[in-house]
Amino acid sequence: MKEGETNCCPEFDPKTYDNKTVVWNKKMFVKRKVISFFHIPLNFGSVMKKVHKEIEQANAGTKIPIVLSDEKSLFYSNIYVSTKKAISKELDVRVSGKFLTKVFEGPYSNVGKWTKEMKDYVKQHGKEVKQMYYYYTTCPKCAKTYGKNYVVLFAEI
Repeated sequence: MKEGETNCCPEFDPKTYDNKTVVWNKKMFVKRKVISFFHIPLNFGSVMKKVHKEIEQANAGTKIPIVLSDEKSLFYSNIYVSTKKAISKELDVRVSGKFLTKVFEGPYSNVGKWTKEMKDYVKQHGKEVKQMYYYYTTCPKCAKTYGKNYVVLFAEI
């Protein structure tokens, strides 16, 4: 581990996803529902602990896990945690599509602003957003340690 790194989330390099086009063909994820109150997650920590335990038991973890959220409503969202192999039929989801990505940095309270920016970015490319996913690259504790809170928006086009 390098100086300043945590034993939790790897440090994120924004160049990985900033202003990129990403194509996934049946990329494997485990999907879970998180209860929210006006987009503020209430049980995110407990859901993530359970999912990580399931992934670990199945030896299905990825080197750098991608944790996506679809922010479906004010009161819940689905989270998707990347895996390297299937775990079980009721948990597994495969995501396919072409995505424009953009990296944002700052407090989570900017998500509404970032969403609008992302929709404009997609429109500038002559495309329409089919689905939006939010990739929270680090937990709040690690973001504080690293001094940056990066969020990647994946816009399926």
